[in-house]
Amino acid sequence: MQATTRNLGILAHVDAGKTTLTERILFTTGAVHKTGRVDAGTTVTDFDQQERDRGITIFAAAVSTDWRDHRLNLIDTPGHVDFSDEVERSLRVLDGAVAVFDAVAGVEPQSETVWRKADRYGVPRIAFVNKMDRPGADLDAAVASIRERLEVVPLVVQVPVGREGDFSGVIDLVHRPPASVADARRALEESVAERHLAALAEISDMSDETLEKALRDLTLSGEAVIVLCGSAFRDRGVTELLDAVVDYLPAPDGDPAGDLAALVFKRRDRLAYLRIYQGTIVKGDTVWDAGAGRTERIARILRVQADRHTDVDRAVAGDIVAVAGVKHAVIGATLSSRAHPVQLEAPRTAEPLVSVAVEAKTRAQAQRLPGALAALAAEDPSLGVRTDAETGQTLLSGLGELHLEVAVEKLRQATGLEVTTGRPQVAHREAVVGGVTGFVYRHVKQDGGSGQFAHVVLDVEPIDGTGFEFASTVTGGRVPAEFVRAVEQGCRDTLAAGPLGGHPVVGLRVTLTDGQTHVKDSSEMAFRAAGRFGLRAALGAATLQLLEPVAEVTVNAPSDAIGAVLGDIAARRGRIVDSGVRTVSAIVPLSALFGYATLLRSRTSGRGTFTSRPAGYRPAA
Repeated sequence: MQATTRNLGILAHVDAGKTTLTERILFTTGAVHKTGRVDAGTTVTDFDQQERDRGITIFAAAVSTDWRDHRLNLIDTPGHVDFSDEVERSLRVLDGAVAVFDAVAGVEPQSETVWRKADRYGVPRIAFVNKMDRPGADLDAAVASIRERLEVVPLVVQVPVGREGDFSGVIDLVHRPPASVADARRALEESVAERHLAALAEISDMSDETLEKALRDLTLSGEAVIVLCGSAFRDRGVTELLDAVVDYLPAPDGDPAGDLAALVFKRRDRLAYLRIYQGTIVKGDTVWDAGAGRTERIARILRVQADRHTDVDRAVAGDIVAVAGVKHAVIGATLSSRAHPVQLEAPRTAEPLVSVAVEAKTRAQAQRLPGALAALAAEDPSLGVRTDAETGQTLLSGLGELHLEVAVEKLRQATGLEVTTGRPQVAHREAVVGGVTGFVYRHVKQDGGSGQFAHVVLDVEPIDGTGFEFASTVTGGRVPAEFVRAVEQGCRDTLAAGPLGGHPVVGLRVTLTDGQTHVKDSSEMAFRAAGRFGLRAALGAATLQLLEPVAEVTVNAPSDAIGAVLGDIAARRGRIVDSGVRTVSAIVPLSALFGYATLLRSRTSGRGTFTSRPAGYRPAA
């Protein structure tokens, strides 16, 4: 265990100030001698040309620095919803995180999305309310939104000095606070004592040490989240935030002398990025990828500073490093020793929601296109590549319109290919709404030699949600267990393309109720085929409904434009959830949001903005 290491991410909604905060952290810790600016395209972590051109973080970037004799491995993550899989992969390998909130806007949609992802991975967090110098900044309101929208207990450990433009710094309530904030200190002690026995025992005279330890315990357990505030742009509260990272966030766990277990969580420019959970890797080592059943060689080990790297000879449990020489291991692969192979849980990958047809301009370039797209998808598993069975077009799928724009531009820049794209299309689903019972399918094939025989009886019924369930009620050994598993696999094979339009099928339960076997011709292959073709035929007899993806949209616009916004959302088949003087929330079909940013700016004289996040599927109109 490396007690003096902190692996942390910076999480937030787009424009909350994550990258500016990262720049200030690097400057404050002495890792850089000049702070970059997002608007000038000079930041350390937004080093990709597209990031600098667009002024947003697209790719998670890792940097390392030191504070109070601690090594901080920090990942600046994207804030835009289209790049949420970059956040997901980062959270999988982090021990802690700083969640950044805008002091005016409070908890925004993507703030909530990334918070829920951190919940899923059990990542302890501290909150930093940024932009306290902005007009309208309100710490109390921001904390209230954290409590209400994130359903957590916020423990405010600082008092701001000044408001809005007069904001000049913070007063620490934990370590030797002045008498002027005695009431705030007492309120903090009481909140902590409600949730921590050791603090409760000292409620009449709580020491700084007891309060700090209790805050750390509550942070690590997830029972509460401490809240700090400041202005990264004006360099207020950054030093105090760094101290909080060391004091309250966890150190990585793992034994450097143990058997190797390292997870590949990112690939870029022929480098594999690893989080080492146990053991040690040394330059020149040969490691084992159990999932692929092959060896890989560690040619170089690199400490990462965004797009700059420093060679090191070894890395140990708790480290986050890049390695060269690992050519085949995909994102999510585990590297271990061949003598003691392990496979760690891989990061989740979201299903693509939008597709575009991609076509090369010349025949020679068309031959290079499949390999270039495969390389693109290897670096970003949330991208999908397939060929449309009807049109023969190559389709690139992703999480949103911007995600695909960035991917296509990266393809052009990295390969020099001249490609054109079609109009974006959403990814539909087909859901069972009316099932069938007792559907009989007999698979018989005789073409010389051993034949194939499998007889199955299937019930197909709808279930809530977009999942798939399989069950067997066969009794008396009429279908052996290994054949039942084959039927399930065959059914899963069929889910990829439904009868309405070849879209994935969701929301169904299949039950194998009966079957027959043949003493010679029955096999797992035959029953898998029976499951595949039998379910396909059963779906043809069932009632299905086409579903389309929808998004939760929040529009901010001047009060005199809200009427036009409401009318436009209605015209886009949106359902209004909430409407205020300057804000509208709605559920809108994703297909209706293509090009909406440009239209909204036009309707509001450039003053309207919107954010969105996936909200599942609903019946298509």
